[in-house]
Amino acid sequence: MYKSRVYPGSDSSLTRDSGSESTPLLSSESRTSPEPTIFDNSETSDLDYPSPAGCPIIYGSVDNAGYKTILAVPKKSFSSKLDKELLVSTMVTPSCIVNFDHGKNYEPCNVDLILTNENFNAKTHEIDFKPGPLPFQSEMVQASCKDLKPKQSSLVTIFSIWNTILGSSLLTMPWGIVMAGFFPGIILNLLMSGLCLYTAYRLVVAHAYHGGGANVEVLDLCRIYLGKWAEHIARIFSIAVLLGATIAYWILMANFLYNSVNFIYDNIGGWSVHPVSENISYKEVLCPKEIRDNNTIVTYEKTFDALGPAWDQRNTVPMFLALLIFPFLNFNSTTFFTKFNSLGTVSVMYLIIFVVIKSASWGINMDQVEWETSWVIRPTFPALSGLLAMSFFIHNIVVNIMQNNRYQENNGRDLTIAYILVTFTYIIVGVSFFMCFPLPKSCIEDNLLNNFQKWDGLTLSARIVLLFQLLTVYPLLAYMLRIQLFSWICKGVSNTCLVLFINLILVSICIIFATFVPHIGTIVRYTGALSGLIYVFTFPNLLHLSILKKEGKLNVCSILFHLSIPIIGLLNLIAQFFITDR
Repeated sequence: MYKSRVYPGSDSSLTRDSGSESTPLLSSESRTSPEPTIFDNSETSDLDYPSPAGCPIIYGSVDNAGYKTILAVPKKSFSSKLDKELLVSTMVTPSCIVNFDHGKNYEPCNVDLILTNENFNAKTHEIDFKPGPLPFQSEMVQASCKDLKPKQSSLVTIFSIWNTILGSSLLTMPWGIVMAGFFPGIILNLLMSGLCLYTAYRLVVAHAYHGGGANVEVLDLCRIYLGKWAEHIARIFSIAVLLGATIAYWILMANFLYNSVNFIYDNIGGWSVHPVSENISYKEVLCPKEIRDNNTIVTYEKTFDALGPAWDQRNTVPMFLALLIFPFLNFNSTTFFTKFNSLGTVSVMYLIIFVVIKSASWGINMDQVEWETSWVIRPTFPALSGLLAMSFFIHNIVVNIMQNNRYQENNGRDLTIAYILVTFTYIIVGVSFFMCFPLPKSCIEDNLLNNFQKWDGLTLSARIVLLFQLLTVYPLLAYMLRIQLFSWICKGVSNTCLVLFINLILVSICIIFATFVPHIGTIVRYTGALSGLIYVFTFPNLLHLSILKKEGKLNVCSILFHLSIPIIGLLNLIAQFFITDR
């Protein structure tokens, strides 16, 4: 019996099952990974004839329309008519690796060379490559290819993008509205969403123009159409995105761990978790900014008396967190952590419901003066634009998600719907919290959970859920960061000592930021503005201009429009250095 085996990379939809890993947030991995790749599963199907997977042709671009497919074939001539037909039908269908006989030795070879073999009379130019199935293509091969098409529906694709984009940015969105102003914040949210959607779509189109393929990443597109320099720059800023995300997650985890332990410790000790000062109301919200400015302590925490300076959110908790997480960073497999990916959706949904419930319980709290000034744009508005560049960032993995869509012609529509959902989610969380927050709006923190007393039950639940989710996501981010460094700097060479060294450096950087710059708003806006300049504002447009040039459709209007977008990104980055958000 013949067997058809699809190897990893030929079709990403076939390498995932219900128990396999999925792409972590803000990931972009190279094909030359020195460690086991996250998507390293393959499927084997028993068929009567060899059947290639229904994946896009990798090298089928308009300007390079040769149907060049690398096959694993037996080291023998093609004596039978069936062998020849199977070979040609495989050649004109999507690129795959086919094993004709698992008992034989195989060697990779080029279809063009096979077609000119003396044992195969047909020449490349003698075959009519018309769309649709060939006359001699067997029904078995056609049926199997149909069955092996990506099974991800548009609905699944839309919510995959929604879940991937949303994350810790939800916690900072009300603060972003404060920095920009009420209505200017909403308008800026819509504008940045549209801009990021357009540039993400440009990457999807460039991927389709090249011919698709599971092994073709954004880094590859940059190398092919722009040059090696573009690939190196894209890789640097992809690493910068991952590094910024790990730092922000570390700050959040230290915050959640500190407050959760304090709550549990105080309850076990039987001490009151409510403020004890007679001058302080028993409201569930507080203004940490006023507390810092006045150098006063609003909430009396018995934890500090018992544990003293050994348990401090900025000085010691980040190091305690390192003792908890560091062993997990050295796992060779990330399977354990990817099993908890559904927690991402659970935590996001809980956070949205949490904000809506709290806002509804407070009611609208905006006086006449605040309504009159709601249209005034604040000079600190670039803080929100930098934040949004990170909040809408999916550009380094968008082609990986969209290539699994069952109907590729719907990619533009599905991507647009996903971005609309993400935009309205951000607006609902940011606007509702801003409008209903009962204290002065300037009190809103870059982590909205910091505005709640630690004894609030819903807040405690949010912190615990988010802490557990981040504990599973952080090793994945560290893994992706590490393999990118290895594939780029070390050329795929790694060992245990090198892995330990990279992890130690990463954790040390996170501890330093959590100690001296424990503000996720600052980290996210700088990371978004810096990496967004390359991935969001520049390279998608340069790829599009390069393709237009190859097609002979480049004109002055296209050049001016697509070069103005990187200028916006550059101004956004420069503006971050002139904002004081504390």
